[in-house]
Amino acid sequence: MLIGILKEIKVAENRVSMTPAGVEAMALHKHDVLVEKNAGAGSGFTDEAYQKAGARLVETAEEIYARADMVMHVKEPQPSEYALIRENQIIFTYLHLAADKKLTQALIKTRSVNIAYETIQKADRSLPLLIPMSEIAGRMAVQEGAKYLEMPQGGRGILLGGVPGVVPGVVLILGGGIVGINAAKIACGLGARVYLLDTNLDRLRYLSEVMPSNCFTVMANLANLRALLKEADLVIGAVLIPGAKAPKLITRSMLKDIKAGTVLVDVAIDQGGCFETSRPTTHTQPTFEVDGIIHYCVANMPGAVPKTSTIALTNATLPYALAIAEKGWQAACRESHEIGLGVNVVQGQITCKGVADAFGMPYVPIDSLLN
Repeated sequence: MLIGILKEIKVAENRVSMTPAGVEAMALHKHDVLVEKNAGAGSGFTDEAYQKAGARLVETAEEIYARADMVMHVKEPQPSEYALIRENQIIFTYLHLAADKKLTQALIKTRSVNIAYETIQKADRSLPLLIPMSEIAGRMAVQEGAKYLEMPQGGRGILLGGVPGVVPGVVLILGGGIVGINAAKIACGLGARVYLLDTNLDRLRYLSEVMPSNCFTVMANLANLRALLKEADLVIGAVLIPGAKAPKLITRSMLKDIKAGTVLVDVAIDQGGCFETSRPTTHTQPTFEVDGIIHYCVANMPGAVPKTSTIALTNATLPYALAIAEKGWQAACRESHEIGLGVNVVQGQITCKGVADAFGMPYVPIDSLLN
């Protein structure tokens, strides 16, 4: 199969979908790889490194779309790319379609095969291609929250860890999944008082056993949320429903109970955000204020640490990319339920129920489209 690796064009996105090591693995399996010039520059990978690994460099994204059987991205196709996507071409990337009706409609129109990293799911319901970026985003959420708590950044002037004789800051984390547990580890390591909320009592029992003593697990309900919002200095939204829109856990009216200068970090913004007042931001303009509350809603947080992110992403995506390249998307889906769950839009039809439900559009089970 001919695979195309694009240079990312989303604002301040420096990751690339495959490292030179990944290209070499593809070449060893007799697949050809096209890499757009300077695609890896933001992550520290040179064109020469890709050539040594066996890739062929091309000048433009247009050439990759025109030639490649499978196009790999990190972020979703941008509007300038919609017209370049060919019928039956495989697009393999993060899509987050439930939060983007225009993109969903555009991909339906192309009649391409769109496989989303974030909905590939194992039998234990884990999301193997989302996990590495969730680990990074969770850890970054505390870093960024701590920065914007500084008064020059508009925050409350709170040091999360405190100092002897001064109480530490309070971090409230909504969701005890991959993002939540990684955020809690960093916040606890800084010395903050951390409250970790989840609706799953078994998950809370597990977290209570493995987390440090300054992390307090709490059942997620409105009463507990309202009480803890009054104390919080940093709130991290870490809730995910695979393939579907994130629930709105903090409404506009609840902001009045939050202290001015508190920072809200919405890691769920790719899926529409879990705060009612959230809207996507970028690394160049990462924050905005609503009612005196700082919102950090960058939709590609791991893009700020592209070297780490690109290596972690390739480690996770390469086995699936190889399976699709070796067998074709239909055979790969027949043999792997995990990959089948990743197919969101194929040949003009929505095959991910969460996406169909988000927009009230028809849903077609993927199995009915496999020859």
